[in-house]
Amino acid sequence: MAISPILLVLHSLLLFFVSVALSATFTLTNNCEYTVWPGLLSGAGTAPLETTGFALEKGASQTLNVPSKWSGRIWGRALCSTDSTTGKFTCVTGDCGSGTVQCSGSGATPPATLAEFTLDGSGGMDFYDVSLVDGYNLPMLVTPQDASAGGNCSPTGCLVDLNGVCPSDLKVLASADGGSESVACKSACDAFGSPQYCCSGAYGSPNTCKPSSYSQFFKNACPRAYSYAFDDSTSTFTCNNANYLITFCPDTASQKSAGENPAAAAGLPVINNTMVFQSGDQASGSRTRAALLPMLLAVLAASCLSSRHW
Repeated sequence: MAISPILLVLHSLLLFFVSVALSATFTLTNNCEYTVWPGLLSGAGTAPLETTGFALEKGASQTLNVPSKWSGRIWGRALCSTDSTTGKFTCVTGDCGSGTVQCSGSGATPPATLAEFTLDGSGGMDFYDVSLVDGYNLPMLVTPQDASAGGNCSPTGCLVDLNGVCPSDLKVLASADGGSESVACKSACDAFGSPQYCCSGAYGSPNTCKPSSYSQFFKNACPRAYSYAFDDSTSTFTCNNANYLITFCPDTASQKSAGENPAAAAGLPVINNTMVFQSGDQASGSRTRAALLPMLLAVLAASCLSSRHW
């Protein structure tokens, strides 16, 4: 059976459109008053993204294409510098230990606020959360955009600066102006290492590992974020075919009334000033490409019939 050149071209186009339509767009925005260096780590068996770390200046945004089935973590590194003698790049909080701006397969050193994703998981749904299980270093908001119907598809994150109000035995201090200031807040597990705080050993189940006063501190401040290992019921969210905005230091001053916006209704900020694109622009590109798939399939089928040789 001979295969026509037209059929080969259509087949290639179909594969391209399918792969792009199933990808998601992550837009990372820095609303902090200082530079943030996002770190990105792919989960086991998941291909790395196009970058594993970069600088994000105050007010800047960067957009990444994330393939279907990707899982991994995204966090912010702060107070970073490059040693003038050794050339080694390090960060006071969120450092990944690679010695360079790229994390290259290394994860965040606790404490760090983590955005965690599993795309196209069970039932085809995206699963995502913002976790303080490894402690906290920066406010972070994850906002789904342009999702199809289904799931508990809501913004989540930790919107407040906890470093100043962190319990004294969890504070991470760094030198500043001749003194010291709190730059991150450890988890109780990281601070004390005991099984009851780490949910390990005899405390390795939801029945035996209950919220501590330390995890309750995180939960009270950030009700939608993971506060300890078994805080699943109020801290895991699902979306169908969404794109995601990930904002460091979200602008809580620009909230609209609850009747105007679902994020405000959920007690979360509206951050339109940080969006790289709105639902009708680039963010809807994967939806537009997906709409072309039926037409491409029809053309491909017709071409198959016309080029069949018996």
